[in-house]
Parts: sequence; C-alpha cells; structure tokens
Amino acid sequence: MLKRIPLLNRLVGGSSGGPGRVNVLRLHGVISPAKSSGPLGGSGPVLSLEALAGDIEKAFKPSGLSAVALLINSPGGSPVQSNLIAARIRQLADEKNVPVIAFTEDVAASGGYWLACAADEIVADPASIVGSIGVISGGFGFTGLMEKLGVDRRIYTAGENKSRLDPFSAEKESDVAWIKSLQLDLHEIFRRFVEQRRGDKFKVDEPRSLMNGDVFLGEKALELGMVDGLGDMRSTLRARFGEKVQIKLVNKPKRGLPLLGLLGSGGGGAGSDPLSIAVTALEHLALWGRYGL
Repeated sequence: MLKRIPLLNRLVGGSSGGPGRVNVLRLHGVISPAKSSGPLGGSGPVLSLEALAGDIEKAFKPSGLSAVALLINSPGGSPVQSNLIAARIRQLADEKNVPVIAFTEDVAASGGYWLACAADEIVADPASIVGSIGVISGGFGFTGLMEKLGVDRRIYTAGENKSRLDPFSAEKESDVAWIKSLQLDLHEIFRRFVEQRRGDKFKVDEPRSLMNGDVFLGEKALELGMVDGLGDMRSTLRARFGEKVQIKLVNKPKRGLPLLGLLGSGGGGAGSDPLSIAVTALEHLALWGRYGL
C-alpha cells in the first residue's frame, strides 16, 4: 500500500520540488498492423505496437516523471494491436510507478477507448466522441460484378473451412454464424478489459449496458463514468502540476493526405499492389467517416 503513495501524490498534484515533467505520447490514427501506404502517408497515420514500441519506451524512460500523458485521437481498428499497445503502456507504468493520464481529442472510440482505458485517468474534451465498446467487421462481395464480367471463381482448398468469407464466392450462412461467434468472443475480451481498468468508476447500475457499441460526447461520458474529467491537456496538466510543468511531446506521427499515397511507389504492410492499398485506405477512411471526420 505504501508503494502507491508517491503515485497517488503525483496524480493529485504532489511535488518533490522544482517544476515537474510530463511526457506526451501522441496516439493519432487508425489502429492497424498495416503500415501507411506510400511515401505521402497513404491512408494516414497508423498505430501498431511495432510502430510505437520505441516511442512508448521513450515516454517512460526519464526518471522523476510527474506523469505520462496519452493524447488520443483514434476511431479504433485492430483489437489485437489495441490490446498490445495498452498492455505495453501498463507494463511500463507499473514498472516505473508513473501515473498515466489519457486526453481525448476528436474521437476515442472502439480501440481508441481501449487505449484510453490503459490510463489511470481519462480526461475528455466536452465534445469528444467516446466509447463504442463493441466489435464491427466488414468486407466486400464481388460475385455480382464477376458474373457481369463473365469471370468464374476457381478455388481449391484442403480443409472445408479454408475459404471462409471469400469475397469472390457467394456468402454462406455458416460463415456468417462463424464470424459473429468470433465477434462475441472479441467483445467479451474488450468488455473485461474495460471493467478491469474502470472498475467502480462507472456511475450506472449495469456498466455493461454502456458496452453495446454506443458512443457519447465527453460531457455525457463524464455523467456515465466513462471518463474522469473534462478539459484540454495543457490546462489540466498546468493546474495539476504547476504553471512551470515541462510538457514534452515524445513522438510526432507522420501525416499524409488520404489516398494520395496511392500515387506513390512505396509499399505498405497491407500489400504493395494498388488494389490492396486502395482497399486499406478506404477502410481507414470509413473508420473516421463513421464519426463525421
């Protein structure tokens, strides 16, 4: 119990003398193992453990930190990468005994909220879009187009389920049932993590009633206990740790114009062929578009 006192003191503004320092880790973009496509950024900034590992280490490296701040603007994406990034943040926070405060910008939804829950405290802008504790999957079906073009799909497998959800074959009820079962399992993992991190902070009798994919603005999220406060990062940190607190950004995500990378020559993790790049870019744009961004 005594080991937690320094951490609590820092969270409530305790000081050991002199200006404090807060390192800021910016988490902006779709969460995906696929890299941005093309030299101009392709589908925009992408978050993955591989891309962020060094920056996360850098954020927690200095001694005597008052806190680490997560500046989050993400519509979500890969549940695996969300979990890996959040787990690494928690490992270092516990190892270094450094408090973590998440600040949400335009959106911290789905995987973005997963990342926010890695913090000890979440502070949202009153107009931030927060939540979306759920799972969504999507794809495209090309069977009608292939028929019009007179193209036959020829596929050969060893294993009756190897071609599940093939976009060039007719959809099967068994495939839909299978993907929905996976979604339910993923949803349960997401809900357990939120419950573990937020615990009794929720202000409703049934916290799981909030974990149905709905999103809330920051003000409403505060009423429900999904966030702990309202405000912007600099004002909050200065009020918490003093006007002279040193706020250091440890990473500067690469920015690119969506789809412009399609014209470039660089390959991405999703494949370097134009079709793969285009589909990845459109999927990322669709994630942002769900929140009007």
